[in-house]
Amino acid sequence: MTLFRASTLQPLHRAFLQVNTDLDALAQVLEWFDQFNHPPIHSQAWMQCQLAVAEGFTNAVRHAHRNLSTETLIDLEVQVFEDSIEIRIWDQGAPFDLEKRLQDMPHEWDTEAEGGRGLRLMQRISDILTYTRMPDARNCLLILKKV
Repeated sequence: MTLFRASTLQPLHRAFLQVNTDLDALAQVLEWFDQFNHPPIHSQAWMQCQLAVAEGFTNAVRHAHRNLSTETLIDLEVQVFEDSIEIRIWDQGAPFDLEKRLQDMPHEWDTEAEGGRGLRLMQRISDILTYTRMPDARNCLLILKKV
């Protein structure tokens, strides 16, 4: 399912990865994401997206799948278009209201906080950030960045 892509453009590059709910899988996720470090994605945009992927994945493990088995799967998909990159991360946890959570968060960085900056960071990096409950009872985090 393609969200926010109104045209029928075909991606220049598309890849899919499925990993267990395990923070140790982050290395595998980042290694997989390396394949997108080339034009049309500029290096700065790629680094920002890499950070967003890391935040999105670790949030799925730590929060969405907090009470689920490590065998629970997290799916990742990246599509690269001439003008943008779309990153989707699917989790199987309980849904939450991303917009409300972002509204309730302070706009300034709390340098003393041990966590809680990931959502705000992903919001700043992305041009579109959504978290949607899907018909198959999974949640989809969409990070869209114009390149």
